[in-house]
Amino acid sequence: MKLRLKHSFGGFTLDMEMTAGAGITALFGRSGAGKSTVINAVAGLLRPDEGLLEIDGETLMDTARGIHIPPHKRRFGAVFQDARLFPHLNVAQNLDFGTRYAPRGVKTPRADVIDLLGLSPLLTRAPATLSGGEKQRVALGRALLSAPRMLLMDEPLASLDGARKQEILPYLEHLRDGPLGLRIIYVSHAVDEITRLADTLVLLKEGRIATQGPLRDVMADPAAVPLLGVREAGAVIEAEVISHADDGLSQLRISAGMLELPGVQAAVGSRVRLRIMAQDVLLATQRPEGLSALNVLPVTVQSIRQGTGPGVAVALQAGTDILLARITRRAVTTLGLHEGAQVFAVFQATTVAPESIGH
Repeated sequence: MKLRLKHSFGGFTLDMEMTAGAGITALFGRSGAGKSTVINAVAGLLRPDEGLLEIDGETLMDTARGIHIPPHKRRFGAVFQDARLFPHLNVAQNLDFGTRYAPRGVKTPRADVIDLLGLSPLLTRAPATLSGGEKQRVALGRALLSAPRMLLMDEPLASLDGARKQEILPYLEHLRDGPLGLRIIYVSHAVDEITRLADTLVLLKEGRIATQGPLRDVMADPAAVPLLGVREAGAVIEAEVISHADDGLSQLRISAGMLELPGVQAAVGSRVRLRIMAQDVLLATQRPEGLSALNVLPVTVQSIRQGTGPGVAVALQAGTDILLARITRRAVTTLGLHEGAQVFAVFQATTVAPESIGH
């Protein structure tokens, strides 16, 4: 998908250009950054002042040529913060409603969607009897059964509490990695969601794209820390599950060495995605001894970015991965840190929460 937008209203101007390939492209930004405006323009619900939208070789919007394909002909599925299920229909009937909008001759197997989202036990139930997470799964299934060529998800988990969010995230991971091969635009202001789900990350700030690229690259960029928030910044790396110990800790292999972490629910031999928070990473010039922290990795200082306050973001080369550490200016001076310095990154096993481990 190729998108270019320029639109002004109420003193706000959106001016951006992006592409979205396979997998999940996440739009992240604080409230008012322009995320929902982008989604509305892509869906056809907003006619921008200037814009171009192309997907699979077809032009759906081109203001210069007067092209504006209406929403119902764009073949986009949509899932919003509110599930918007029909209260007078049960789950099966809500799902069947989605099939009405599938193009003739194009069909998404109903049984596959039901199995993918674990909806079999819910088919005869009314929406009023469902939890928030269950409602969102039904809404997602209805959207998939319309056989969309792209899925638009606008803050789909924002109304859910932590437990319900953790309930639905694995289903979204299965959708990302499953056989449907859908292109998904995912809007959120929750960093934990995008680090679990996204392949590509687009950071919006005041109507403009501050940076975009593969999730791992953007999350490991010290320049992105102010946009993500200093308490939310952290690297995303992949690991292989090696073993599970009887004491609840699991051993994982990353490119820089071995890690010990709790709460890993993946099978031995599988690969998982870890989010390691910058504020949880300590740096040492010598390998520490006598610490309770189990994870110590040899790393090389790649860059040091100083903010406006006392904090400094340090990018660390850890094997083929990049970690981030957030320390103070004083610590940089005391440790004599500089680009190319060989140090050790240290963090406790319990700092990587189970919800920060994705499939």
